[in-house]
Amino acid sequence: MRFEDLNVDPRCLRTLHKNNITEPTPVQEQAIPVVLSGGDLIATAQTGTGKTLAFTLPALMRLAELKPGPARMLVLTPTRELAQQVETVMAPIARALRLTSVVVYGGAGMQQQADRLRRGCDVVVATPGRLLDHMGRKAVRFDGLQILCFDEADRMLDMGFLPDIRRILAHLPKERQTLMFSATFAPELQRLVGEMMHDPARIGIEVSARPVDTVRQVVYPVRQEEKAGLLLSLLKEQEKEMESVLVFMRTKSRTDRVGRMLKAANIKAAVIHGDLAQGARQRALESFRSGKCPILVATDVAARGLDIDGISHVINYDIPQTADDYIHRIGRTARAQREGDAITFVCPSDISPLGTIEKTLGYNLPRIEREGAPVVLSTYRKTPAAGASRNRRPRSLLRRR
Repeated sequence: MRFEDLNVDPRCLRTLHKNNITEPTPVQEQAIPVVLSGGDLIATAQTGTGKTLAFTLPALMRLAELKPGPARMLVLTPTRELAQQVETVMAPIARALRLTSVVVYGGAGMQQQADRLRRGCDVVVATPGRLLDHMGRKAVRFDGLQILCFDEADRMLDMGFLPDIRRILAHLPKERQTLMFSATFAPELQRLVGEMMHDPARIGIEVSARPVDTVRQVVYPVRQEEKAGLLLSLLKEQEKEMESVLVFMRTKSRTDRVGRMLKAANIKAAVIHGDLAQGARQRALESFRSGKCPILVATDVAARGLDIDGISHVINYDIPQTADDYIHRIGRTARAQREGDAITFVCPSDISPLGTIEKTLGYNLPRIEREGAPVVLSTYRKTPAAGASRNRRPRSLLRRR
């Protein structure tokens, strides 16, 4: 199927074709007709499957046909990085349809955002806390709201935004189209759906929250004190293969420490975490996106909102504590049907989170054991079927063994 088969506006088609986007992903193929019909929708699809375009494209097409006015569409996201991603995807389509948008989030100047909101716009993309600040200062009203969209709804609940969401909903018209896009559908979301949606359609793509088959996953058993040396060895040994590497850390202080260690080793690396000012975070992302710094060391603040093409490797320097976080971290690579590699450092004390991850995946991750490495067992024992793509070793390792 092609976008032409989904009754996409010719102006949007030209924009998509300029960006070499011609065929919809499964979630786009199913979501676009529902959104165009004006009905409420719950869409569950794993990260990297094109959810952002699945709601921005048809929602903006609807908006172009509806009665004009300010703040007619609101998109809520859990993080500023995700808000920026939505705006990036939305902007060219909005321009093609002669619609305007404003993105507002914490960590940036209030006054400039308020001025843009007061001038009026068709679409507001916002994080909940900063939006409430602007609503409290009367910078924006949603009396004419026609479309409300939640992006990464599960993450908003994880981050404790439910009270803020309820405060926002109290100021929105009851008659509207409501869209909810999420990687998983937690029980808490069902209660929220009952409060704010009317007979929503449901679509699910890979609702079991598994990684895409094009991401190759391996585990490196390692002692905690040897992680830094292992990271340096991998980056130097596989420099040509590791073109764009996202390194995930558990804490902000460890993120800074590893960033300094890489720079001391003359490896260009950028750092991003929640304590950095917005300007510093944006500069780090841009240097990584442009390739100026091929390594980005980050906390989970980047796990969902980061949308950068061509990330070749994700390295879990610290193993995530939940399977959901693991799925979203490694989902930063192998996006849009590309291939990618996910490497996880695991210490002997990490058998509990490793077992949880492997139980969720339904198979044990292959181990890459270097000389002197510790033995790391798992509380879950099962291997994938022979020949399964998820059991393949990363490209660089295939050549080196």
